[in-house]
Amino acid sequence: MRVQLQAIVLSLVVVLVLGLGVPLALSVAASSQQRLFLDRLTDTSRFASLAQRPLLDNRPELLESELRRYTDVYGVPVEVLDQEGKPFVGAGDVDERDPAILPLLQAALAGRRSEPGSVLLPWDDGPLVLAEPILIDGEVRGAVLSVSPTGSARSDVLRWWLLIAAGSLLSFGLALLGALPVVRWILRPVHRLDDATGELVSAVVSGREVARVGDEHGPPELRQLGRSFDRMAASVGTALAAQRAFVADASHQLRNPLTALTLRLTNLDGHVDEAADEHRRAAAGDAERLNQILDGLLSMARAESSAGELVPVDIDLAVAERVEDWQVVAAARGVGLVLHEAETGARVQVPPRGVEVVLDALLDNAIKFSARETEVEVSVRRVGELVELAVRDHGPGLRPEELERATDRFWRSTAHQNVPGSGLGLAIVTEIARNGGGDLRLALPDGGGLEVIVTLAVAEGSNRA
Repeated sequence: MRVQLQAIVLSLVVVLVLGLGVPLALSVAASSQQRLFLDRLTDTSRFASLAQRPLLDNRPELLESELRRYTDVYGVPVEVLDQEGKPFVGAGDVDERDPAILPLLQAALAGRRSEPGSVLLPWDDGPLVLAEPILIDGEVRGAVLSVSPTGSARSDVLRWWLLIAAGSLLSFGLALLGALPVVRWILRPVHRLDDATGELVSAVVSGREVARVGDEHGPPELRQLGRSFDRMAASVGTALAAQRAFVADASHQLRNPLTALTLRLTNLDGHVDEAADEHRRAAAGDAERLNQILDGLLSMARAESSAGELVPVDIDLAVAERVEDWQVVAAARGVGLVLHEAETGARVQVPPRGVEVVLDALLDNAIKFSARETEVEVSVRRVGELVELAVRDHGPGLRPEELERATDRFWRSTAHQNVPGSGLGLAIVTEIARNGGGDLRLALPDGGGLEVIVTLAVAEGSNRA
């Protein structure tokens, strides 16, 4: 944006400089041409007056010395012609048959006086030709021709033009020097807004105070925009903090009465008749599911609140330890748990206990949905500056149209409604992955089942694979 704004400012300066410089240059050339024309016209008209008597008396010698002296002093050839256009007397070399001279001579013999020509330009090396009629008693009796060189006048015009060009370049340079701080002053709040916008998400999600944009620099409109942004960021941070506090407080407050309800339902075992015991068991199952939902909500709140606290973790060691802990659970359910490709030598940036929470959620789902005598495969591989942690099962999987919604909070496939769960596991994993600079994606591999791939950013200074 800075380049575009500077280009606009400099374009306006160029237009202004050209708009003033070009007319000024043309005015200088016109003024020089006008001075030269008037000066030579005065001399030519004087000679036309002096030539009246010599023409009447047919005595060219009366005018010859005057013309020669003028030509010697000013270097301007002058010639007097009679009524028929034949040379009468002259000084210097004048070719009256020259195409540039003949039309003017004919006009003078027709009684027309000289008129200013075109603007005198430095590269136009043609002479200034003037032809004045010699009038005696109102009758044209001849004409006076003067052919003036324009080199001196053109040199003056060129000097003025160079001076104007230098002044234009100086003005452009000063405008450039003045435009740079002005553009920086205008864009300073824009850059602060851009930086603050980039930090807004991480600051709000992690619970940190959003850096204020401030309003001490820039145009009034941008300062007002900065103040509006600060108010908006504060409102978003307050709303998200209140939401997290509500989720955490509600989960803690509900846990105690829910635990008491579960104990009471358990204590009723054997104290109700057979018809009512079925409802008691159903109520106990619902209470257990509510406990799972509360655990998921607390995990989600912890994952969101730890967004700004990232620690480097040895991914290979953390995965190996967690897979070993889950071997017991997998064996109890008749499911094999295999670890492949866990030698990346990389450390990843995740919230505290992030890798453990991710694997707990993924392995819990994979083992829960896997049939007996099948395997759950875990792999860790390095891909550039990311590490991919993949968990693949051979269960029923999902339909292709369900993959996009699988990471939504509390979403569960209609085919798995009878399987215990809160629908928060993949949402928690997605939150942790994004906090660690990565993401989560789902795939339907050949052979059935579901593969969940979590990408995490490699920590700075980690060894390359």
